[in-house]
Amino acid sequence: MVLQTDYLVVGAGALGMGFVDTLLEGSDADVVMLDRRHAAGGHWLDSYPFIQLHQPSMNYGVNSTPLGRDRIESGGRDAGFYERATGPEICAYFDGVMRERFLASGRVRFFPLSEHVGGGRFRSLLTGEETDVEVRRSVVDATYMASRVPAVDPPPFEVADGARCVPVGRLTKVEAPPAGYVIIGGGKTGMDAACWLLDRGTPPEAITWIRARDSWILNRACFQPADGVVRTFEGVVAELEAVVASDSVDEIFHRLDDSGVMLRLDPQVRPEFLRGATSSVGEVDQLRRVENVVRLGKVRRIGTDEISLEGGTLPTSPDHLHVHCASAGLSDGPPKPIFGDRTITLQAVTRVSLSLSAGLAGVVEASGRPTAEKNRLCRPNPWPHTPFDWLRHLLTGIKNELEWADAPDVAAWVDASRLNLVKGLPEAGDGATVADLQGRFLTAVFPALARLDELALLATPAERGRLYDPALGATA
Repeated sequence: MVLQTDYLVVGAGALGMGFVDTLLEGSDADVVMLDRRHAAGGHWLDSYPFIQLHQPSMNYGVNSTPLGRDRIESGGRDAGFYERATGPEICAYFDGVMRERFLASGRVRFFPLSEHVGGGRFRSLLTGEETDVEVRRSVVDATYMASRVPAVDPPPFEVADGARCVPVGRLTKVEAPPAGYVIIGGGKTGMDAACWLLDRGTPPEAITWIRARDSWILNRACFQPADGVVRTFEGVVAELEAVVASDSVDEIFHRLDDSGVMLRLDPQVRPEFLRGATSSVGEVDQLRRVENVVRLGKVRRIGTDEISLEGGTLPTSPDHLHVHCASAGLSDGPPKPIFGDRTITLQAVTRVSLSLSAGLAGVVEASGRPTAEKNRLCRPNPWPHTPFDWLRHLLTGIKNELEWADAPDVAAWVDASRLNLVKGLPEAGDGATVADLQGRFLTAVFPALARLDELALLATPAERGRLYDPALGATA
């Protein structure tokens, strides 16, 4: 069988769905979409049952279709913050977008449980049947930043026969109390696991938390839209001013810690990584109740009587439940040009928003601009892994935004997009306060951009590998 289409989109997660949504809006394109999973939704289909968005539902998903009801939480640790959808809600959302918007348009054909085998050909994982696709415009790779999650990603350590080790999602299936819980992983998944156990009455002393490294945490108060947009922009200004006023990455983050823009679990430990985990102060306070924190490096092996780590051993037993939270998350491929002659490789463009990045790429593709111009407007902005990466990610996002000044259609779309976290800032709150923040932003932004080049000289090889040089069209 041979299909004909304008775009073959490989991957129906947030990036693929967001791109197709705005492509349909701005063009008459026909699209064939594939995904190895059984439905649209990407890694959310594999995530643990109690997962939630890091940030508000208001700014997630596809541009055309709201997620949630823009509700503000009235109680609990997130009181005053905008609602965050759960994993099941997000899966239902993407399924609805696929059925009610994409398929209903008559311009999208979706082939789940299918893998791209290259050359415009895909194979059914159910039947093995292969289908050729004649692609008139581009093959779109929406999997380049694909997430690895514990449910489908084996533990990065050995587990002996007789030792109990489960992916984080299996916590909801526990039928009898173990001798203790051992959480392995210091990122957001490990934080969610610890918080979920504590919220359900697990005594803190029953939890051992292995954290090879601690993480800087983004303060959720600085990532609020609509009524919270002034505080959000104030956080951006504080970051720029800290960059300008500091002599090192460590000093920048100490300033951000003092101002409450960044949080950390242990005030005595300098965090070594930052991958975008976002929490409230209340959630951090809850997590600090876990005092049995092990910092002996990465786990090498879980035995029946001891855990072997890079820096030592830890006693355990067959009755302990070891919780695998150590998957890598978003893929760490080097940045590459998003638009090729007949290919599109979707990646982050803006700051901490895959949804806005995907929608923006669809808008730019639908505009019909030459490839070089599309790449100028959508330079890849790799996801952060370290504190330096965060500064690079922030400032690269701002650099990209500055490029939109001479592209009125792009700027107008971003300004109006529901996915834009700072939408409506000029009209928000007290006019004098906003004007003062805008003045401080303009004063700090160009010196901060210049400082990035100085800080990059001290970056590690891995960090330099995530720098993008537009002149080379590759990593710096």
